[in-house]
Amino acid sequence: MDYGTFQGILTIIVMVTFIGIFYWAYSSKSKSKFDEAANLVFTKEEISDMAKDSGEKKK
Repeated sequence: MDYGTFQGILTIIVMVTFIGIFYWAYSSKSKSKFDEAANLVFTKEEISDMAKDSGEKKK
């Protein structure tokens, strides 16, 4: 196997991997999980926990 064949096979593997990740990221099954993860910053529990943590560090 020469270097050109190796590059061709590697290119195909990388392209298939990229398409797989792209499909996974934009599939409708993953949308709800990603929406939930994106909104974790705005949850009240986390904000109140952060306020408690910052209060304890100041003491």
